[in-house]
Amino acid sequence: MQAVKINKLHLDDLPWIIEYDESKCIQCGKCSASCSFGAIKPVVELRRKPSGGLQKPSFDRLLVIKQQVSFEHHCRGCGMCSRVCPNGAIKAVRNPNDRYAVRYRAAKADSLKKGGRSNLNTEGRTLDKIKIGRISQMTDPSLDAARHQFELRTPFGRVLSADKLGLHNDGGKMELSTHLPPNRWIYPIILGDMSIGAVSWRMWEAMAIATAYLNEVMGIPVRMCTGEGGIPVRLLKSKYVKYMILQIASGHFGWNRIIQAMPDMVEDPAGILIKIGQGAKPGDGGLLMASKVAKYVQEIRGVPKADLLSPPTHQGLYSIEESVQKMFLSMNAAFNFRVPVAIKVAASVTSVSVYNNLLRDPYNIVGGFFLDGLAAGTGAAHQISLDHTGHPITSKLRDCYLAAVHQGRQGEIPLFAGGGLGQTGSFAADAFKLICLGANGVFTGRLLLEIAGCVGNETGKCNACNTGLCPAGIATQDLCLTKRLDIDIVAQNIVNYFIATDIELKKLMGPIGNSTLPIGRSDALITVDKHISNRLDIQYIC
Repeated sequence: MQAVKINKLHLDDLPWIIEYDESKCIQCGKCSASCSFGAIKPVVELRRKPSGGLQKPSFDRLLVIKQQVSFEHHCRGCGMCSRVCPNGAIKAVRNPNDRYAVRYRAAKADSLKKGGRSNLNTEGRTLDKIKIGRISQMTDPSLDAARHQFELRTPFGRVLSADKLGLHNDGGKMELSTHLPPNRWIYPIILGDMSIGAVSWRMWEAMAIATAYLNEVMGIPVRMCTGEGGIPVRLLKSKYVKYMILQIASGHFGWNRIIQAMPDMVEDPAGILIKIGQGAKPGDGGLLMASKVAKYVQEIRGVPKADLLSPPTHQGLYSIEESVQKMFLSMNAAFNFRVPVAIKVAASVTSVSVYNNLLRDPYNIVGGFFLDGLAAGTGAAHQISLDHTGHPITSKLRDCYLAAVHQGRQGEIPLFAGGGLGQTGSFAADAFKLICLGANGVFTGRLLLEIAGCVGNETGKCNACNTGLCPAGIATQDLCLTKRLDIDIVAQNIVNYFIATDIELKKLMGPIGNSTLPIGRSDALITVDKHISNRLDIQYIC
């Protein structure tokens, strides 16, 4: 008897196993057709017919669905097969004996790469252990959230202290003797930076449509960050660019097209965001696989069809002082000092040092500080980076805010925070708590994917954004897969979610008696965790 090949990849090594009930199957083929990973396929199997005595056995041929066992075509657990099956004959089940990561490294001599979320959540979420505990009552009345007028606006751009405004009395009239830095009053939630390429053009266009609708029809001044890689020239030359924060990142992808379009712009963009680092896979950089670099992505970014790496650090900057002098001054000068220029960094133990240096910027042109915590990313990353590097957002945001308070300069450079918000379903609650801890606003990308129909989660389901085979049509450039995404429905869902979030933010502001954003109102927060209480300087309760 031949020896069993124990070192070959086996079904029991895979993270997901397909359970198939052939008695319910009507052989329609929908499951195998819908599987973008090629993890299942129809095959013919033999079934022995019952026979008596010593008769020669005979067989029936039966068409069944069989799971593929390979590194390239294994099941990601997205569940598309069970969604399209009319009889519930098939489903993906998580394998408790999963050894795929070990098998992959041993067979490929390479680090395992993935997209999506970090799946090693051993520390729990700090925000889930914090409640809003200060409720205004008799001496300090709360507000009626249904009827009171709330002002949900936050500054984007450098805010000067009173002694730097250069105001003087000219015959009873206040005059400015200095130029004020550009500033915008925007909604405190920004659509996070996801590029055309990382997400499909249909997903990106749906976000852009939702942003324009929220501004033009609903009167909610939401801004959208374009992500690295540039945007269509048609949009750059339209009036809707005023709702876009243009990102320039370490790869400089697409920036030439933006520069060339500047003379024809009819509106200034909402801002410029220079990405120094990102919270997901910090130190690893973003990687857009060649499979996702479609022709239109090549044209927008000005690149050939190849793997596109955004270096983990900005190649043109070697110190905070140099970044202020070189990048901020050049970007401000390009738009004649009319557009706020902000910086985005990965949350880490060095974030406070960066923020302190920016607060001392003598030019007063640093318009915002975006702090990105660990969470998710649509680009490819080494799994070890995604799971084992990064910093939760909460404590580092608090450190930056308190550092500014210590200098008496809080609010001068607006703080925006993101990374893992809305994981337990309520984005508004997470945003409100971060605002109370010192954020001027928040940004989100992962939530938008969920609104659009992403089937992945934090426990290892799907998370194949990097492959270009996204079964929901969100993080892919495959024309067949992108057609699964209805642009109008996604845009409407994003608009609806923002309307609901707006209501919920007011429902949280009313009880604490705030008609404007409670930036830094940590007295409104309580926690049952002593360590969180001590670390964030909020009230401990039991």
